[in-house]
Amino acid sequence: MADAPSNKDDAKGRVKEAAGKLTGDKDLENEGKVDKASGKLKEGIDKVRDALHKN
Repeated sequence: MADAPSNKDDAKGRVKEAAGKLTGDKDLENEGKVDKASGKLKEGIDKVRDALHKN
């Protein structure tokens, strides 16, 4: 399960993007892409925060 989303925003984005592609709704597809990007950003911030707290 290496491709599993690591947080809610990423998972929500994947669902919205897939639904948008399936229905042809470009707005929904773009919303999904934004949600996925937000999830990746939050994940990166969490990694930095964890690294700082280890030291």
